[in-house]
Amino acid sequence: MKSLTIIIFLICIHLNISASQILLRGIVEGFYGDPWDFNIRADLLKFCGEYDLNAYIYAPKDDPYHRDKWREPYPDDKILELKNLVAVALENNVRFIFAVSPGQDLNYEGEAGKQDLQSMMYKLDAMYEIGVRDFAIFFDDLSGTQSGKNHATFLNNLQSALDKKYQDVYPLITVPTDYTRHWMIDTDGNVKTYTKEFAATLNQNIIVLYTGDDVVCDGITDEAYQAAKDIYGRDLGIWWNYPVNDFYLFDNNRNIKLALGPIEKLPTAAPNSIFYNPMEQPLLSKIAMATGSDYAHATDTYDSLTSWNKVLEKQFGDLAPYMKVFATHSQHMENSWAKCGPADAPEFYAKGHQAIEATKAGTSYDFTELENMIDEMIEAAKILLEKLPSDILNESQIMLQQFQRIANADKVAALSLKNKKIDPTLKTLREEIESYHNKARVSEFSALLFLDEVIEYFG
Repeated sequence: MKSLTIIIFLICIHLNISASQILLRGIVEGFYGDPWDFNIRADLLKFCGEYDLNAYIYAPKDDPYHRDKWREPYPDDKILELKNLVAVALENNVRFIFAVSPGQDLNYEGEAGKQDLQSMMYKLDAMYEIGVRDFAIFFDDLSGTQSGKNHATFLNNLQSALDKKYQDVYPLITVPTDYTRHWMIDTDGNVKTYTKEFAATLNQNIIVLYTGDDVVCDGITDEAYQAAKDIYGRDLGIWWNYPVNDFYLFDNNRNIKLALGPIEKLPTAAPNSIFYNPMEQPLLSKIAMATGSDYAHATDTYDSLTSWNKVLEKQFGDLAPYMKVFATHSQHMENSWAKCGPADAPEFYAKGHQAIEATKAGTSYDFTELENMIDEMIEAAKILLEKLPSDILNESQIMLQQFQRIANADKVAALSLKNKKIDPTLKTLREEIESYHNKARVSEFSALLFLDEVIEYFG
């Protein structure tokens, strides 16, 4: 018999007892890049406890024993580290969920399939011994044609083996290979074979996570969430790819922008679970993830801006006004295939654009408000570079320095418009900014765009 806790958990999920609070809510350490160390993870587990985020998925993509060497046991020193992390999680009322991504070379049939199922049990047994009671198996980011039936059958067999051996483990969590709604359907709107077989075969108790319409998308509407649930015929959890910034790695080999905005544009109807994928920069990830806690506790009444302002005040104290200026210009994440997060400083760009249009038309324009905004940017960069705690500054210094360059150039650009004559230093300032563009980005579609449009206007 399952424990009463697990039974209650399953009943709550299937009956959706709470309309506005997400039952399983937390962080998934699931980004590409350098895995965190023990101290960072322990700090994030304490953060989860402080903000009532009750789950933490351990799934670092570049931990070799999580993915490439999944069959191999962790070395003794790593086992001890994980054991200590589990203890920190328990102290903070956080469920430590241990994940494995075996799909690159997992066998499903015959003797090899039996051996791999046993290898997975050995892997999870070792984690059970150190206190883990939650497990996840991920099939995301796999190349080649995959079988939804094979994946689901493996998960079912593993769940059955766990249930037979242990009385106190929670249902598995999984991510299928087709983990976006757009990947689940073909161009004609029909459900693809992988998803159809996976959904039809999978044990109903196993929790399925998906990322929305795309891998990194600009929100999930209630309608889009319901459409994804209809495809599966069950509730779905959400793996939300904000504030993660690892997708810039594929273009530039580094995390070059900070996602400092709030969680936004998620369903008002509570999913059964949600996990926020953080940046490689853990301390600054706390801004978005703290707002994510507010969303998870009241999905139907959550206000992202109110939550964001509250979090900035709590986390940065006297530096909050300066951090807000910087964060306003560094919250939108976008490349050729990903888009998420609030627009960077739309009010600033609107004022700047008005100034350009007035100059073009030869009409008078009061530059006071625009100049005040630029002065605030310059002051914010200066104060934060001087006064941020060293550990937070280590995560943000190069971006703050780029913000400072852009703000100083914007001041010259605004003065050029005001004088109706381009300052001869402006293009040199722009070239300096460009020399850092592949190392640090901020306000690409606001403060930097204003600068470029001023230069373009003067020719």
